[in-house]
Amino acid sequence: MKVWIYTDANKQVGDRDHLKVFATDDVADEWFKANDPEGVAFEYEVLGPRKPVPIGGRLAQARRTPRGR
Repeated sequence: MKVWIYTDANKQVGDRDHLKVFATDDVADEWFKANDPEGVAFEYEVLGPRKPVPIGGRLAQARRTPRGR
């Protein structure tokens, strides 16, 4: 599985609008037409299994833990 990732250089790292991740190139194209016609997204392979991470999983926990703890 592949995704398309767009980075908004005008936003700070960690800002919820800094990155956009699109599941398909069609979805990315539609978003770009409406939001940033000059923007560019890069295709990346998704690593790992195609199953969701449980809410209590390590990734979900890492997102909730403030930095430095």
